[in-house]
This record gives sequence, structure tokens and C-alpha cells, in this order.
Amino acid sequence: MFAITGITGKVGGGTARALLAAGRTVRAVARDPARASAWRERGCDVALADMSDAGALARAFSGTEGVFVLLPPVFDPSPGFPESGAVVSAVREALLAARPGKVVCLSTIGAQATQENLLTQLTRLEQALGDLPIPVTFLRPGWFMENAEWDIPSAREGRLPSFLQPLDRGIPMVATADVGRVAAELLQETWSGTRVVELEGPSRVAPNDIAAAFANVVGRPVRAEAVPRDTWETLFRSQGMRHPEPRMRMIDGFNEGWIDFEGRPDSVRKGEVTLETVLKELVARAE
Repeated sequence: MFAITGITGKVGGGTARALLAAGRTVRAVARDPARASAWRERGCDVALADMSDAGALARAFSGTEGVFVLLPPVFDPSPGFPESGAVVSAVREALLAARPGKVVCLSTIGAQATQENLLTQLTRLEQALGDLPIPVTFLRPGWFMENAEWDIPSAREGRLPSFLQPLDRGIPMVATADVGRVAAELLQETWSGTRVVELEGPSRVAPNDIAAAFANVVGRPVRAEAVPRDTWETLFRSQGMRHPEPRMRMIDGFNEGWIDFEGRPDSVRKGEVTLETVLKELVARAE
């Protein structure tokens, strides 16, 4: 049996579906009984646990062949990242108590970066779990293609405001469907110690590529436009963010190149889902 955290989201749900399709048994780890009920109907065992509750997590992880760890996203963290820090501590304590057969942990591209940014939360997760006496794989995917969902309204108007710059430079992006599929594959592998697996989609994606793909999907020209760096803080605060600096530094990391894959290009796994496929699904759901 495999325990899957974050199962009500895109990546965790995709991981669980891939395991079920492979004939494996799944324990759905969720906080909300109502949202977990759909997984019970699929034949999953259900364990209710808040991700900051080490005891509940230990019970959910016990007796399993493997655990998929997904840190709940905190997009506007307080200084020092206390929100994710509490979860990281609880997960480490739970894994030490439960001793599952192996762990696959969702991390991120650029987890090795030394400059503090929004993704530092996952750097600290890797640091906390890297010395466990359990085989651990850190899955580091690129920028999620599904982040383009926020751009649908502007794309329908022919514009694509982009924080990623320059507009013609491709960065590693990947569909969440590929992340879930690969996570399920990794859980079914055998290894020892700690390893890192980096994952991107079929090709690098630039903001201009996103605009062109949107144009094909929405049926009108779409032009990418760089959002000036000196406007970001005011814009993010107007959207309700209290601490925009980590997010700004994350985008800087992609734009300046210090958030990137750590391994050789030929060691990075490639996904199968294209950007246009993702955008078609996102736009169809938004209609």
C-alpha cells in the first residue's frame, strides 16, 4: 500500500490514479473527510490527518510500502517560513516513527539554490528529509504549465502579461499530469539512500510560446508583454499579498538563471504532455 498526501490536488491525485491504474493499493491521506470520500469510493483506504499533526501522519504512513509527500503550498509565507516549517517538522517526525519502505517527496527545480526565495520552503524540506534512514527520492519538477490558468482572462483579450523575462527565453515547464505519473513510477522503483530526479516537459517554454499556444486555443492573436520589475511589489500587494519578496525573488531566480536544474541536461527526465494540451484543458474548464 502507498500513502499519498495532497491527494485532493492535481499532483497527488494524479499520483494516486496512476497507482490505482497499475493495480496498486492506495491510502488517501487527507484533512477533509468530505473531499476524501471520493477516494474511498475508488477503493482507497482513507486516513484523516492534518499535515502539521505528526501523530496522525505517523498512523497514516505506518505499514506502507511507500509514502508520497507533498508540502501544502504557501504562496504568501511569513518571514522565516514558519507555516511550512511546522509541516516539515511534523512530516520528518512521522516518517521516523512510521518507517515506511520508501519516500517520494515532491520538491522543485532550483531546490539547490542558496538565495532565499519562495521555493526555499522546499529546500528546507529536502534538508529535513535528506538524512532519513529510509530510501528517499526528491522529485524536482519544472515550472507547472497549469500556472497559465491565471492568464486565461487576459489571453482572451489578446494579452499575456509575463513576469518571466526575457519573453523569448525558454525555461523548464511540465504538466502536473506528468508529475503525478512520474511520482507513481518512482514509488514503484527500488533504490537505496537519497536521490534526486529532475523532470520537465517535452520542450522548454518561453512566454512567447505560451502566447502562441493560447492564440491557437482561444482563436485570436495573443501577445506576450513583460511586466516591469519595478511594478511587481505594488501589484502583488494590491492582490492581497503581505510578504511579496519571496515570490519576487523566485521569479528573479528563473529570469536570472539561478533557479534551474542541478543535473546534466541528459539526466533530466522528460514528460509527455504538451503546453497546448494543458491550455486546451484549462480553457475548456473555464468556459
